[in-house]
Amino acid sequence: MILVTGASGNIGGELTRQLVDAGQQVRGLTRDHSAALPDGVERAVGDLNRPESLSAALDGARGVFLLSGYKDTPRFLAEARRAGVERVVLLSSGAVVNGEISNAITRYNILAEEAVRECGLAWTILRPSGYMSNALRWLPQLRSGDVVREPFADVPIAAIDPFDIAAVATRALTDPGHERRSYRLTGPEATLPATRVRLLGITLGRQLRFERQADDDARTEMSDAGVPDEYIAAFFRYFAHGTYDDSRIHSTVREVTGRAPRTFEQWAAAHADAFT
Repeated sequence: MILVTGASGNIGGELTRQLVDAGQQVRGLTRDHSAALPDGVERAVGDLNRPESLSAALDGARGVFLLSGYKDTPRFLAEARRAGVERVVLLSSGAVVNGEISNAITRYNILAEEAVRECGLAWTILRPSGYMSNALRWLPQLRSGDVVREPFADVPIAAIDPFDIAAVATRALTDPGHERRSYRLTGPEATLPATRVRLLGITLGRQLRFERQADDDARTEMSDAGVPDEYIAAFFRYFAHGTYDDSRIHSTVREVTGRAPRTFEQWAAAHADAFT
């Protein structure tokens, strides 16, 4: 049995489907009973911020896919070890490579990685670039017109399809040889926001236009959406101040899975229904 935390999210959803297709028994952790899960996935309800709520979720599990960013990660990992879990795959971030502990996002990923390395389980750490699925943030704008406004217009990102993150996670959870490895994961090319908007428009048959969003407007929008101030500051340090280069391309997806990572065009085609 493999426990997938964040099972209803963009990456967790892809991972649960791939594990089921690979013939694995899968248990998906969600916060409540309303989140949709793929067919064949057993549901467990609990909260990573409350490890004591996860005894049933961990019962019988031998592998865990774990999200970072939870303050009680060490206690969860201790509970997992007591329950008989043998291996854990942590979803971290490529931003940890610069080691900027003063950055809030980098810090919580670094702390999660430290906890995983010290937990006594076989571990694998995934450090992906920005997700192609972040384009789903454009949905409210695209419902009202053909213009997409985004900050950091001049920042290229080697964005990765969550499908590919899940493919590497599936190998790490089910195949030997991935223990004590940290994998930097990216898509096949670095693109600007304007390029991704243009490619999405081609897929949807719409003449979409990109407009640069002013920094002050972006800060206000993030704050109104409930993003904590320290995370807003982290994003601006990464991309406005240039402390994190997310444009470098790595071949890890091909090396681990045996196939090339998906392009943004492929992601857009696979998720076109979400935009219609």
